[in-house]
Amino acid sequence: MFNTTMQRIRISASTVTQICKSKDCLGVLIMIPHGRRCLSSSSCLYGKVFPRQKPRVVPEIAGLEPVTYADRMHFVPGLAKPRFPKWERGWKNPNHYESPKPEEMKLFKDKPCYIFNQRTSVVEGVRQALWLSKSAVIKEFPAQILSLAEDPANQIEDQDERVQNAIKSALLWDTTDDQPPRERYCPMLVHRLLHLCGVLQVRHPELAKRMLAEKYNLAATWRRGEDVFQVRGHNGLLLNSMNPLPVLAGPEQIQGTADQELETFFPIAPTIDLQCTNVYQEKSTTGFREGYPCPHAHTLYVMEMGNTPKLLPEQLRAKMIMFCFGNALVRAKALYGDEPRVLEKPIVVQSVATNGRIFQFVVFQLNTTELQSDSGVKNLVWVDEDKPLYEHAQARAHIKRRVVKIPAGLSGYQPETFKKFLALFLHGAT
Repeated sequence: MFNTTMQRIRISASTVTQICKSKDCLGVLIMIPHGRRCLSSSSCLYGKVFPRQKPRVVPEIAGLEPVTYADRMHFVPGLAKPRFPKWERGWKNPNHYESPKPEEMKLFKDKPCYIFNQRTSVVEGVRQALWLSKSAVIKEFPAQILSLAEDPANQIEDQDERVQNAIKSALLWDTTDDQPPRERYCPMLVHRLLHLCGVLQVRHPELAKRMLAEKYNLAATWRRGEDVFQVRGHNGLLLNSMNPLPVLAGPEQIQGTADQELETFFPIAPTIDLQCTNVYQEKSTTGFREGYPCPHAHTLYVMEMGNTPKLLPEQLRAKMIMFCFGNALVRAKALYGDEPRVLEKPIVVQSVATNGRIFQFVVFQLNTTELQSDSGVKNLVWVDEDKPLYEHAQARAHIKRRVVKIPAGLSGYQPETFKKFLALFLHGAT
C-alpha cells in the first residue's frame, strides 16, 4: 500500500511540474514528500536566466574565399560554416509560403497610410478622434433623443422589472458560477436588451425595417492634411435601417461650427498609435453588397469584453467616434461621390458601448467631407459617458466582519441608463 501511495505522489508531482511555470504555483510544491525539492519546477522558478548570446558576425573580406567544411559534409573545428544557395521547391506549398518584400507587392505606395482598427488605443483618446474626423464635441445628449426617453408613450410595460430580469438572466440565471466570464454575459446582456426594445414594434411599425449585422468589414479612406487615413476592420454589432436617421443639428448650428477651432495636442503627432503601412488599397466600402435592403447605418453596438479591458473608457469612446465617422463617410461617398463637399443632408450614426455594466453613448453627425484642412464646417459629436446600468450583480452576498456589504442578487439598478438605450433604439422610428 505504501508503494502504491508513493507512486501516486510521484505521478501528481510530475503533473505539477508540467503545469507549474509561474510563481502562482509555489504552494503546490509543498505536496512533494520528505521536503525534497523538485528541480524541474524550482529551477524554472528560481533559476538564473542567462542573457541570450548575440549571433556571431562573420566578416567578409573581399578577394578571399573562406575555407569551409562543405566537402567533408560534417562539422570541422577551425573551418568556416558553408553557405549554400536557397533551395527552390519548384512548386507552391501553402504550408511554407514566404511573403514577398513590401517593395515588390502590387499595392505598395511611397506615401504611408495610417490605419485605425478595432484594437487601436490612441493616447489622446477623444481629442485625437475629434482631430482625425474634424469634429466638434457637445458634452450633452441631443434634445430630440432625450424627449423620446421621457415620453411615457415610448415606455415598455413593466419596463424596470423586465430590464432587471434581463440583467439577472444574463449574469445570474444562466450560470452556476459566482461570477460568469464577461465574454459570455456582456453580449448576452446586449442581445436581451435589444430583444426587449423590439417589443415596441407593435406601436412603431418602422422598427420592422431594420436588420442586425455582425462581423461586417468596414473600410473608409480620407485625407487629412498631407496624410492618408483609414478606418477598417470588424467593429461589433451594427443595426441597419431602410431609412436614414433624422438630422439633429440645424443649418445655423452647422454653420456656427466654422468659427470653432480644432483642439491640437502639440508636440504629440495626431498619427500616434495608428498602424502605419505602405501596402494598402484606397477603398471605401460598407462591408455589404449592393442592393442590401438596409443600407443606412443606424446604431453601432460595441462590447468591451474580458476581465482586463483592452481599451480604457477614454480610448473606447474614441473608437466609437471613429467607427461612427467611418460608417457615415462611406455612406456619404456612396450618395454624393468622392468629391469633398458640405453635405446637403447630413448623415447621422449612433453608437452604444458597454462592458456589461457601464454604458457609453455617442451620436455622430457628418456635415462635410472636406476633411483635408482645419477650416470650414466641422462635424458634430454628442457624447454621454460612464452611465452605469446597475451597481452590483452577484450570486453570493459579500460579508465582511459579519456585516453584509453587498447583498446577493441585483442592486443599484439605474433606470435612466436604459431609457437612453431605448431612446437611441427608437430614434428614427417614431
